Amino acid sequence: MKEIPTSWNKFFKLIQDEEYCINLHKFLDSEYHSHVCYPPRLLLFNAFKLTPLNKVKVVIIGQDPYHEPGQAMGLSFSVPKGIVVPPSLVNIYKELEDEYDTHIDKTVGDLTYLAKQGVLLVNSILSVRAHEPMSHNIDEYRLFFRDVLEVLDKQKTPMVFMLWGGSARKLKAFLHNPSHLVLECNHPSPLSANRGGWFKNNHFRLANEYLKKNKLTPIDWVNKNV
Repeated sequence: MKEIPTSWNKFFKLIQDEEYCINLHKFLDSEYHSHVCYPPRLLLFNAFKLTPLNKVKVVIIGQDPYHEPGQAMGLSFSVPKGIVVPPSLVNIYKELEDEYDTHIDKTVGDLTYLAKQGVLLVNSILSVRAHEPMSHNIDEYRLFFRDVLEVLDKQKTPMVFMLWGGSARKLKAFLHNPSHLVLECNHPSPLSANRGGWFKNNHFRLANEYLKKNKLTPIDWVNKNV
């Protein structure tokens, strides 16, 4: 792969000759050449670059990237500074505020500060055509993400998987390691969250309690841009 993240080298080298991987690259070459796609190609594997495999403590899984200009940055739920914070992330911030009785700057949506602490913010589909959600929902991505989950599940160091919404919760079938904690709830999007099942989920505190229980440094969840 052109964009092999160094921290995940072994994994990417293992899969690079798989048929699905070769086909995925051909697909991406064609799509990025013929259409406007997000995130920028160089940020496609940003989550893996920022969060080394041996440093992963928490896994937060999104579906596919934001599909409007300037939003997608290769981290699930995250947008670059200066971009309006999407509603799902606003609800994530609201839940954090409630759990930690604090204030979070909801004008800043860059979650790089979490990725650097060991929170793997990864979408199950890494790319999308502009203005066309789920346009890259192809079998090759499903096979790639299956292998990502398999290598994460095999890690001995305890980690927390946060499965938000129906699509993410289906991925529980790939997680078998008793050393890991799996947390499930509704998706933070307004359509889902306002029906109940997102707010008061306490996932961020539960994750930190599990990390501390296993003698790992907890995540500092609160946005430091306030």
